Amino acid sequence: MSTIPSSVPSKEKTLRPVNGGLLLTLTIILYLAIVGSFVWVAVQTDSFYLSHLVLLILATIALPFVLAGLFVVPPREARVLVLFGKYAGTVRDPGFFWANPFAKRTDVSLKAVNIASERIKVNDLDGNPIEIGAVVVYQVRDTSQAVFDVEDYRQFTDIQVETAVRKLASIHPYADDSDDVVSLRGDSEEVSNELLTELQDRLDRAGIEVIEARLSHLAYAAEIASAMLQRQQAAAIVAARRQIVDGAVGMVEDAIHSLADKDIIELDPERKATLVGNLLVVLCGQADAQPVINTGTMYN
Repeated sequence: MSTIPSSVPSKEKTLRPVNGGLLLTLTIILYLAIVGSFVWVAVQTDSFYLSHLVLLILATIALPFVLAGLFVVPPREARVLVLFGKYAGTVRDPGFFWANPFAKRTDVSLKAVNIASERIKVNDLDGNPIEIGAVVVYQVRDTSQAVFDVEDYRQFTDIQVETAVRKLASIHPYADDSDDVVSLRGDSEEVSNELLTELQDRLDRAGIEVIEARLSHLAYAAEIASAMLQRQQAAAIVAARRQIVDGAVGMVEDAIHSLADKDIIELDPERKATLVGNLLVVLCGQADAQPVINTGTMYN
């Protein structure tokens, strides 16, 4: 009957080992005292006691084991200790320590790590191929989970970043003029928050805390970049023209109302049509208007 492995995450526990400097000093003093006692007895009596010899041999054998248990923990790093296959604890405090020399010590960095994902090609929500990349800042929160719950937390993080970026790109369009739709290009802040949340959910298993996550590269794929650029230019031109026309219509309306209110000239429908046409040509035309002096009347 097969058993299902437990999915309960590991939990870090703090280990406070023996002060390495103090232990090393006491060991050296004790060893020198044993050696000195053995030499002194041998010189004074021209012989030695068997007990002194046994004590000296034991001290000589024990000294390498004491030295093997010494280790240093630099700032912003930790040591995860495993003794005979069992998790003994994590040393986070910087300093010089001693622990059981048979304990396996694994170095874990607690510094913030900045990684830039490779630019990957993926289809957005509309099916357009795009190139996208992200920059992620993270650090180890739980050393036990980082060491025991995943094979290699650095490689695990790299793969999860790429996976999260792919998922994010597939559920959002590259660009959208609608306010109801979150687009990759138009809503960068919201997209970054979604990426951070998605990554944190994925990296909790490894005891990783995501500090920041943002898109570092976003562009259409090369095969459609030219067509999409033309599309964007056309949309920009149409939007600009619409704004120009709306402004021109407002100006013409104001001009007609102003002429009527000030009783400068009385405009019949034909004259209004002619005035509106001329003003719209002047206001909406790309080239400068060329004035034509009319020496007759409108009705000739």
